[in-house]
Amino acid sequence: MTKVKEAYSDTRPLGSSRSWVSTHGTYLSGQAAIDGADHAAITMENKWGAGRLRLLVDAAMREKFDKQRFKLNAAIWHGDLAEVQQEAQRMINAWKALDRAAEARGASGLATGVWEVALPDGTVAAIVQDRADIKNVIQEGRQLVIYTLDEIGVILGNYREVVQVKDVFPGARVEAIRHTIDDPLDGIRDGRRLEDTLNDDMPAFGN
Repeated sequence: MTKVKEAYSDTRPLGSSRSWVSTHGTYLSGQAAIDGADHAAITMENKWGAGRLRLLVDAAMREKFDKQRFKLNAAIWHGDLAEVQQEAQRMINAWKALDRAAEARGASGLATGVWEVALPDGTVAAIVQDRADIKNVIQEGRQLVIYTLDEIGVILGNYREVVQVKDVFPGARVEAIRHTIDDPLDGIRDGRRLEDTLNDDMPAFGN
């Protein structure tokens, strides 16, 4: 997840007067649209697996989908509120279109008892309860590694620093991609009116 305040050391015009993050009101409106797109992505990843759905459609649709992802990211960095809202809705529509196309092809979603998460290096980790469930994991063109719960226990036992972070700081998450949607109001500590200009301690935004 990227933070808006990081853009001030960047050359992109995220902090310009026309940006969707120029006031508390426009920030909340834009973030609401982005959260909708993120929710669609999370829903589809949970249904089809991490990075799998775009591989279940033909190349032309996959290209169109990837270009829409680019347009949404561009709107987040460079756009005004209307552009962010427009591209976020188009991103939701793109996820729905891929979902329909995959179902029309008769593709199977994730089996019950299989959870997937994308790792920083681009591979996918599939987590199952035990070795008997490995047969339910679908690779389908992805670099994928499978972990059972017993193996996860061994890994956590050997990396106590990760467990200690979660014990000392309740709610800390070790993650590679977003599987939750942050509350946009958490980024506004001292706002009084929706029209107030955002200060230098800019809130975080998704995607």
